[in-house]
Amino acid sequence: QKVTMRYLQSKYARKEPITMVTAYDYPSAVHVNQAGIDMCLVGDSAGMVVHGYDTTLPVTMTEMLSHCKAVKRGANKSFLVGDLPFGSYEQAPQQAVESAVSLVKEGGMDAIKLEGGNASRITAVKAIHDAGIAVIGHIGLTPQSIGVLGGFRPQGLTSEDATKLLEQALLLEAAGCFAIVLECVPSPVGAAITSSLKIPTIGIGAGPFCSGQVLVYHDLLGMMHPQHTKVAPKFCKQFAKVGDVIQEGLAKYRAEVSSGAFPCHAYSPYRIN
Repeated sequence: QKVTMRYLQSKYARKEPITMVTAYDYPSAVHVNQAGIDMCLVGDSAGMVVHGYDTTLPVTMTEMLSHCKAVKRGANKSFLVGDLPFGSYEQAPQQAVESAVSLVKEGGMDAIKLEGGNASRITAVKAIHDAGIAVIGHIGLTPQSIGVLGGFRPQGLTSEDATKLLEQALLLEAAGCFAIVLECVPSPVGAAITSSLKIPTIGIGAGPFCSGQVLVYHDLLGMMHPQHTKVAPKFCKQFAKVGDVIQEGLAKYRAEVSSGAFPCHAYSPYRIN
């Protein structure tokens, strides 16, 4: 059965944790869908874990639409959320609405997510919501703003900064967000924001008191390449080591082809009549 916003709201009302995982292509979407994950985020984190960029900033709307379409084909049950990439919504509310419409109409998303809680973001959220599109906010560490934040660093570490995050969350809620992602903030800050809102919070490095949790597909499955491993998030638990299995399989394939063991008779099925 397809996960809907009403279902997510009912889980929130029952205080049942909401599950969310990223996906970027058809195979990952199929796995997320089959695992019964509530929400599937087509994140601009694809820039780093799929395209190999150092940040999410180079990701384009064209790339996001391609990822969204692939995920849509692979996930028919999870609630699908598409990220608005950097440069697709900052200029004006109309630009934000047009980009959001593209992700929903062309990409097949159920909702969109955008980063930040300043005045221009609040205006964009309201415009998108008024256009009839479901919106998720994202505050704390916002990867599209690492130039201003000084890198990938935790946020809300002082009472002043924590208060600012709470204020942003309340404004995003008032503007029409139906959920908010909290990234890289202390657990007490995540708890305080969660208890102050009437909409779900989805934590990523924000402690156990959020309404739900989200992790990046490659991170939680241990599919990180060596360069990525060096900057693996401290908050991410590896629930499997799929990367090791992939390397082992590829090494076996190389060895058997090199030795002539593959393909053997069993894998040479075609015969001359």
